[in-house]
Amino acid sequence: MTGLLGFSSGYHAMMSCDTLLMIGTDFPYRQFLPQDATVVQIDLRGEQLGRRSKVDFGFVGDTKTTLRALLPKLEQNQYEAHLNESIEHYRKARQGLDKLASGDSGRTPIHPQYVASVIDRLASEDAIFAFDVGTPVVWAARYLRMNGKRRLIGSLNHGSMANALPQAIGAQVSHPGRQVITMSGDGGLAMLMGELLTLRQNDLPVKLVVFKNDSLAFVELEMRASGFLDFATHLHNPDFAKIAEAAGLLGLRAETPDQVEPAIAEALKHDGPALVEVVVSHQELSMPPTITYEQAKSFGLFMLKAVLNGRGDEIIDLARVNLLR
Repeated sequence: MTGLLGFSSGYHAMMSCDTLLMIGTDFPYRQFLPQDATVVQIDLRGEQLGRRSKVDFGFVGDTKTTLRALLPKLEQNQYEAHLNESIEHYRKARQGLDKLASGDSGRTPIHPQYVASVIDRLASEDAIFAFDVGTPVVWAARYLRMNGKRRLIGSLNHGSMANALPQAIGAQVSHPGRQVITMSGDGGLAMLMGELLTLRQNDLPVKLVVFKNDSLAFVELEMRASGFLDFATHLHNPDFAKIAEAAGLLGLRAETPDQVEPAIAEALKHDGPALVEVVVSHQELSMPPTITYEQAKSFGLFMLKAVLNGRGDEIIDLARVNLLR
């Protein structure tokens, strides 16, 4: 995945390409698009062409028809350097991401990367995943492995919160034999928590994994990267597991890394709707694939403001969570 939510190998492949072919997408985040590459864009809607990037060749049409018309005009070449370099870059980036998904027994806080990796490992081969807007998008993009059978559903075009649970309900109703799992943020779940009653009322066996960090974490990260002290992002959350139990669901809670896998495994085996509340680190940084000088300067300004406002302990905690793994 590319852009602010992706990781470095996608950024490297995009920025070092000679030709960028965009099919049915226009990629958000202009700063992650190449400036010197030849850009070819195919879309059903003509108004989408050139919306984010300059376009050298724009085609209005459906994917299959347009590609079939273009293929005879292309010549195959033997140039593999970019492909090989990109694959090697991905391999190294993958190693780095997997290293971050550590879950030392009994050691807190729980890293959300570890939770996402456990979900990926325990989920069925044809599972349907729905993820809330914010940091769950990052963890889903970086740790859920697609195999041609699994399905990812999000609010990627709209960026609207609280989408995971209602989307999961729709997926479970339309695909009753499939395993449906949400990666819910605590802020997202709280906004549409009443839909837990819908799961019970319709006996839908959706499994919810709630990343509870007591904050609107992605908003907080964007504020810090812009040099602002985070404000009004803290959440006074309830005990989601107990609320789930009260609604008639299986409610489980994990507070240490060694509790994560057994809780998620139990929920996935449960014959009915289940919720696993995982207490993850509030200070976890979902690092973008590249950091600009301006972002680094602004983050330094945030840290200085935090110290001057008596919040130096947050900086220490930030370093401890992200550097001491």
